[in-house]
Amino acid sequence: MLQDLQSKFINNFIAEDRWKYLTDGLVVTLQITLCAVILGIVLGFLVAIVRSTHDRTGKLKILNALCNLYLTVIRGTPVVVQLLIIYFVIFGSTDISKVMVAVLAFGINSGAYVAEIFRSGIMSIDNGQFEAGRSLGFNYRQTMFYIVMPQAFKNVLPALGNEFISLLKETSVSGYIALQDLTKGGDIIRSRTYDAFMPLIAVALIYLVMVLVFSRLVGLLERRLRNSDH
Repeated sequence: MLQDLQSKFINNFIAEDRWKYLTDGLVVTLQITLCAVILGIVLGFLVAIVRSTHDRTGKLKILNALCNLYLTVIRGTPVVVQLLIIYFVIFGSTDISKVMVAVLAFGINSGAYVAEIFRSGIMSIDNGQFEAGRSLGFNYRQTMFYIVMPQAFKNVLPALGNEFISLLKETSVSGYIALQDLTKGGDIIRSRTYDAFMPLIAVALIYLVMVLVFSRLVGLLERRLRNSDH
């Protein structure tokens, strides 16, 4: 049995340097995730500002309606469908990097969820903080950026960490546009060796390790934030 496992391991990962499919795919997965997180945070922050401003002041009605449409469409459709639409429909006639398409698709999708995370953090800040800002002579924008947002950002940091972990796993569907990410790398090995067990288990273990590491970091961050409240 051990010899059989050893033979399969060599055939799946050592022969023809097939392990490189996993390492190269891991690099692509991390690139997509990190870039999509940055895009999602920027987009989500802007949408959250518009929606929270409308909720508190009644202004920005048109922008708020557009933001609501964006949230409804993005959160109401599967991310893999959005990925396919962006690649085959929006950029179907142009020569664009598949990594860039994946970053746009996952970033836009993540932005919808980040927006609600930010918005919940902003709306959780007591109205007294706005009144305190006004008493210091700040206008609404200054109060929002100097008083409210720092507190809201601190409150939502753990949720943003969890969104990053979710996004990392969602990128596994990048193979639908023939992008060689981690999952696709394992599938290529399977197609070469006709052995699904080892390459797919290896992919699952790599994702599991990354999720455990990032979950640990999020947990440490949450404890640091709780300690700073004392």
